[in-house]
Amino acid sequence: MPELTYRTAGESHGRALCVLVEGLPAGLSVDVELIDAELRRRQGGYGRSGRQRIEKDAVTILSGVRRGQTIGSPVVMEIPNRDFRIDEAPEINRPRPGHADFAGSMKWLTADCRNTLERASARETAARVAAGALAKCLLAEFGVTCVGFVVAVGAVQANVPAEMSPEQLRAARDANEVCTPDAGVFDAMLAAIHAAKVSKDTVGGVVEVRVFGVPPGLGTCAAWQDKLDGRLMQAVGAIQAIKGVEIGLGFEAARRPGSQVHDAIRYDSGQRQTPSFGFVRQTNNAGGLEGGMTNGQTIVMRGAMKPISTLLQGMESVNLKTLQAERSDYERSDVCAVPAASVVAENVVAFEIARAWLGKFAGDTLREVRAAYEFYADAVRRLA
Repeated sequence: MPELTYRTAGESHGRALCVLVEGLPAGLSVDVELIDAELRRRQGGYGRSGRQRIEKDAVTILSGVRRGQTIGSPVVMEIPNRDFRIDEAPEINRPRPGHADFAGSMKWLTADCRNTLERASARETAARVAAGALAKCLLAEFGVTCVGFVVAVGAVQANVPAEMSPEQLRAARDANEVCTPDAGVFDAMLAAIHAAKVSKDTVGGVVEVRVFGVPPGLGTCAAWQDKLDGRLMQAVGAIQAIKGVEIGLGFEAARRPGSQVHDAIRYDSGQRQTPSFGFVRQTNNAGGLEGGMTNGQTIVMRGAMKPISTLLQGMESVNLKTLQAERSDYERSDVCAVPAASVVAENVVAFEIARAWLGKFAGDTLREVRAAYEFYADAVRRLA
């Protein structure tokens, strides 16, 4: 069967966003309500622009699903844009520093940044969220859970204990507008976003994704391009405005001696039936990945999001038509999109885990995928 992949299409103010997903096994129940709920979460969070009051994101499935289940053919989903005005939208000639405007105009030899910004816009991530949410339908069949949340807004840092369960994380995260499980920093994060809004500025932050219930052995060390940590970093790093990605300890690992970095292994027969198959660690500094493969621990990833490039106050720029110095153009934008980025990160990570899952437990039907996993799990348990 083909590898699980997806491609997106569409512009910020085009008719619609579309995503084509290939490689899902037949017989998978598709939870459209889950997909739509993830799209709604992506639109939320304090600091979003007025665009979110216009759009009411929801998917229409155009192919690949019959009577609520996949049939083995490509799945195509469409997310209509209510703010459809791409042909009437004005030219943008003064590129915004930090945005794709300038580089795209040079690439496609035009003084109008509109052509670039329409595709470069973070609006495109709605399609990626839909693809990831669809992939979660597969992961749910095997008890794998992904949870994304905010751990920093500007200089305000959250404390999210490693012991929190997926249910605890979701409940705490969903209880506030900045999507952080740490209620103690909610007010400070809110204040940081409000201060940026008052000063006509923007603010970034850090998001984290934890993946629970993943067995060891997904991914590979045999081919560099198939290492799962590399694929996960690419997926998160390719989200608009993400400038840094780390797994587990991340950059902190470079500052510690090995004895304070690597996670000692022990065997606990009482946990043979868990996804770790009884091989457990006291720490998880590796973030669930070693040698490009999962090690049975919770996967922990973080992405650093820069402040949004569109500032209401503008910045020094150049008019690409006249070559004269001017302030950058303003295009309706968020003050802070870190909460939304946590939703996008959660779903792109989910897709990569699903891809790695099907890479190891391949099958044309969900029954075959389940059988392959059960055979593997039984074989690992027989090792002990």
